[in-house]
Amino acid sequence: MKETSILVGRLKFIILSILGIYLFLVPITVTNEEGKTQTSLPVAFLANKTLDLIGDSAGLIIMLLIVISAVMTLIFSTVFSASTKRSITNELFNVNWIWVVIRLIGAIFAVCIYFNLGPGIVVNENTGLMVYNDLLPTLLAVFFFAGLFLPLLMDFGLLEFLGPMFAPIMRPLFKLPGRSTVDNLASFIGDGTVGVMITSQQYEQGFYTRREATVIATTFSVVSITFAIVIAQTIGLLDFFFKFYFSVILACLVAAFVMPRIWPLKQIPDQYSNGSTETLNEKIPKTHNPITWGFEKATEKAVKSPNLKQFFINGIKTVLDMWLAVLPVVMTIGTLATIVAEYTPLFSILGAPFVPLLELMQIPYAKEASETLLIGFADMFLPSLLISDVPSDMTRFIVGALSISQLIYLSEVGGVILGSKIPVSLGKLFMIYFIRTIITLPIIVIMAHIFF
Repeated sequence: MKETSILVGRLKFIILSILGIYLFLVPITVTNEEGKTQTSLPVAFLANKTLDLIGDSAGLIIMLLIVISAVMTLIFSTVFSASTKRSITNELFNVNWIWVVIRLIGAIFAVCIYFNLGPGIVVNENTGLMVYNDLLPTLLAVFFFAGLFLPLLMDFGLLEFLGPMFAPIMRPLFKLPGRSTVDNLASFIGDGTVGVMITSQQYEQGFYTRREATVIATTFSVVSITFAIVIAQTIGLLDFFFKFYFSVILACLVAAFVMPRIWPLKQIPDQYSNGSTETLNEKIPKTHNPITWGFEKATEKAVKSPNLKQFFINGIKTVLDMWLAVLPVVMTIGTLATIVAEYTPLFSILGAPFVPLLELMQIPYAKEASETLLIGFADMFLPSLLISDVPSDMTRFIVGALSISQLIYLSEVGGVILGSKIPVSLGKLFMIYFIRTIITLPIIVIMAHIFF
């Protein structure tokens, strides 16, 4: 490489990576409309400000995007289904019949809710309305800014720089490549959906195997600290937030250590999206140390990085991909899951066998707690709402912390995973969720007994 291009590459790596770290990973203090200060991230702050600007138009935009997705999917998966041409539209809309059905159902739900036409089980504040009004507008805005600015974390050398330094930690502990550190930090500090977006793109580009992508998406995509605060507030334990969130992090780290070593994650093939099974080389030459080697690889990546025009073109493609592929899935899966939770005793029946276990663990109000253990698969907020009136601080603490540690809930992260390029089925997601419950529950109970 010429000296000029090397210098430009180093500057691009340093400046743009720092900007990406600031946008996605650095907490900032903001003042809300009520004059109260709260912690946020720059990308979340931008998303919230955008939602404030577009106001009620967000609902119309969401409905139009989901309907456009359904119509285009129907056309490209029937009329042009035999086409093998590689194009954005063909890759996005030429899908198998399962996704056609999901997107069509999502469009029906969106139209019913927007025009207030559908049956009560769909147009209900605890089912479709909750997904449509509370969740999708946030995803609409977050997907826009995250999709536009994610290349700052991915395309200018940050992953290549951190990979050699963290491989000695990530490989033995979590069976993951060192570059996944950025995904995991973005998920832990920022938002699980952002982590899923990064993981999906890294899998598609051939940097993660199918197993690695699934492990990262289902193990590290924890909700943001802000949402954890909302959970703590709902269960009336905001004064215990440090102890509460510490218990969540501890439980999640233990699960992250155990899950890749057992079924079903262990059995997922280490195969890249192009079919290759040859593991990426993370060895450091003897002439370098982890920092100098990472800096050299980062510079090489930055030299080959897209120019400003291509940067925005790639960003817009990512945004459209998330809007048109993921929003319909979250609309469909989230609404159906909350309908099952609201109108059937399924999750209460599934939770009943846990009563003797909870009693053995000396958890007060074991029956009430058991009814919340699996309902979080539909939506993470539901367990906290159901347990909020129970008079035991310990029980509320356990249910609230567990609901976050279970991690995979269909109304958001689970729906985003299903709508992403990461190949994981709904059944496997539930089994991962169930096993996470078994692993994290004892840890959170021990912490609760220590604190209470």
